[in-house]
Amino acid sequence: MILSQTALYALRATLCLAGHDTPEPVRVEDIAESLDVPRNYLSKILHVLARSGLLASTRGPGGGFQLARPAAELTLADIVEQFDEVADEPHCLLGRPQCSDQDPCAAHDRWRSVSVAVNQFFRGTSVADLLRDRPLAKGFEVAV
Repeated sequence: MILSQTALYALRATLCLAGHDTPEPVRVEDIAESLDVPRNYLSKILHVLARSGLLASTRGPGGGFQLARPAAELTLADIVEQFDEVADEPHCLLGRPQCSDQDPCAAHDRWRSVSVAVNQFFRGTSVADLLRDRPLAKGFEVAV
């Protein structure tokens, strides 16, 4: 599974919000500048995450975005699945509609274990896990 640029921006922005020290919402402009991503593109991504209930958005002066629930309750799959598929079952890497242990494609044996591990990583890793493992790198924090 290779993530789209949109899913990568969504993950980075969510990590940025999770690492924000104060309870106030963070403006899109501040997140975009911190992550060096296009503001309008990021705004659309954040609105998708807000509509899905992962982020909360506030309008007007002092408005912006913040996590809608604790970082420990947000898995990477929650975020990525708004933009890309995180399959529960391994899909054939070569695109065959029927690929199994009984009728494997050329990549089946090698791809299956990788696919399972990737799925477990996205479903079993929370935003809090990533922040706990490594503090945010420079460029991810938002100065307000």
